Amino acid sequence: MDHALIQLIVATTAFVFSHFVMSGPAREPLVSIMGKQGFLLFYSVISFATLAWASVTFVHAASAPLLWDGTGDVPWVLSSLLTIAALTLLIPSFAGNPALPGKKLAGLSAVLPAGVFRVTRHPMMWSIALWAFAHILVAPSPRVLVLMTGLIILSLVGSHFQDKRKLAENRRDVGAWQRRTSFLPRIAELPALGTIWLYAAILWFLVTWLHFHLTGIPAGLWKWLA
Repeated sequence: MDHALIQLIVATTAFVFSHFVMSGPAREPLVSIMGKQGFLLFYSVISFATLAWASVTFVHAASAPLLWDGTGDVPWVLSSLLTIAALTLLIPSFAGNPALPGKKLAGLSAVLPAGVFRVTRHPMMWSIALWAFAHILVAPSPRVLVLMTGLIILSLVGSHFQDKRKLAENRRDVGAWQRRTSFLPRIAELPALGTIWLYAAILWFLVTWLHFHLTGIPAGLWKWLA
């Protein structure tokens, strides 16, 4: 096995499991030692350091062989649609998201899910998972599979662990919120996001334009326009 790929596996594993450990069994001991602000700083440093390690080793790992041909029109269109859907979940996920750090759980039982939270209570994490899966579809190399699978595991398994942790912290409010929302995306609710789909499509076009012009690697419509 390629030495750089082995490093990528180790780095990606460190990135994923450091999140699980710091958010799980190590959280309370670290907070008691460092305080909340110190813990958040430590968490951020470790997260960025392991992500940087994974990113650098990804660049140096071989981009071949491909496990299947992802350059055909079908995987490319599916990947583009998944990316637009990911952006549609991501854009509104920054407002009123109780899963974000520092958000108070008290009173959450009185909040009725609206907008993207009628689709899923973890729109940001599902957007990352969809984006990662879209990359696997069109670039199924070992290095892409390793890094993107790590992101999918971190997003979805991490969200599940977060649900359990927040429920333990405040069963009354979080329990009510979880009963009113869904972990798995409710596909039937996606059309109700309305104009956000348009914003997502515009952002997708701009991001794929930058992707192509900065890296030389086509993405989205630039497969056909380049």
